[in-house]
Amino acid sequence: MSKGLSLVSLLERYYQDQDNYQTLFGVLDNSFLVAYAIGMFFSGIFGERLPLRYYLSFGMLSSGLFTSLFGLGYYWKIHSLGYYAVIQVMNGLMQTTGWPAVVACVGNWFGKGKRGFIMGVWNSHTSVGNILGSLIAGVYVSSEWGMSFIVPGLIIASTGILCFFFLVEKPEDVNCTPPQHHGDQESSETEPLLQNSSHAVNGAITTEPPEIVEEHAEAISFCGALSIPGVVEFSLCLLFAKLVSYTFLYWLPLYISNVAHFEAKEAGDMSTLFDVGGIVGGIMAGLVSDYTGGRATTCCAMLLLAAPMLFLYNYIGQRSLGTTVAMLLVCGGLVNGPYALITTAVSADLGTHESLRGNSRALSTVTAIIDGTGSIGAALGPLLAGVISPTGWNNVFYMLISADVLACLFLSRLVYKEAQGWCGRAPRVRGFKEI
Repeated sequence: MSKGLSLVSLLERYYQDQDNYQTLFGVLDNSFLVAYAIGMFFSGIFGERLPLRYYLSFGMLSSGLFTSLFGLGYYWKIHSLGYYAVIQVMNGLMQTTGWPAVVACVGNWFGKGKRGFIMGVWNSHTSVGNILGSLIAGVYVSSEWGMSFIVPGLIIASTGILCFFFLVEKPEDVNCTPPQHHGDQESSETEPLLQNSSHAVNGAITTEPPEIVEEHAEAISFCGALSIPGVVEFSLCLLFAKLVSYTFLYWLPLYISNVAHFEAKEAGDMSTLFDVGGIVGGIMAGLVSDYTGGRATTCCAMLLLAAPMLFLYNYIGQRSLGTTVAMLLVCGGLVNGPYALITTAVSADLGTHESLRGNSRALSTVTAIIDGTGSIGAALGPLLAGVISPTGWNNVFYMLISADVLACLFLSRLVYKEAQGWCGRAPRVRGFKEI
């Protein structure tokens, strides 16, 4: 979905000559983010109980409407901050329909085996959307900024119409075989988050399959989704990971402009390299986690590597154009890789956890809880950066590094479980009997 906050941030780069521009744009930014964070927790509940095709189409059409209304304010000569703030709140609420619904749809189609890679490739659309949104808005922002919102609004509304007519929610709807959401014993032991009670080795069933609930089972409750092992840990991890990612989304152009002395448009274009790195990072995170079976370990390793890379970028990242490009790509990959993995493959894994006994009506709620918690960090990060930046950019980066470390700490229990799974598997590979 098109993100209105990115477009507002782009406008901010071109209207820095106003005395109170930071306060005004801060109100608009936070109106969107707070509404998005709050609405996300409710969106997943609705998503489990409504047809995803209708729900997603409604959200996309409504999001297109409110995005366009924001731009029409330019042509209607509306100068009321309240008007634009209300539009941002409504846009944030409407866009919460998107992520839980699309993750649930993709999760319905692809099983656990290569879910990390498939969803890593699929998730690249978020970074591509950020890049295209900035480029499209940049064409109009210095002349008729209203079109910077109207054009993306029309695009997402048009896509919503396509979604309504052509989206297939589940393989069963077109007589296709549903995917295998749980692997064999080998994979379950290397992926302790999703340990299974049924598996097949060389065609032989070694344990009895879990109880499968009926297709029309009752949708999971909010508390029931929270009780799924791993949901709370990954949610809190995403809070800090998204804090870092969204701080870069908001403040990176200004940082590049101030430190490297680029013009506003050049700084904005340069900042898109962070998203390009995020595309590669998301795909690599998915590949590594599929191969190792360690979603939490993959996230933790990338977050730990991101901390020193952020430190280096602050100190040497602006010495030359080549260094800037390289550091932005690396930091983008390491910061956005775990963020992408948690909001896609991990959410789908947890939404099809064995404790649900085959109930598929949990994907949307689990995704909403995880992304909703992360969105709290998305709202806090830019706000904290605005408070800290007057004391120096170094302190902003120390805040980001601390957030990365905290994100790792919340995954420590799951990393330990995954390590136990790997160690426990090794003797059987060598032919020794398990004790």
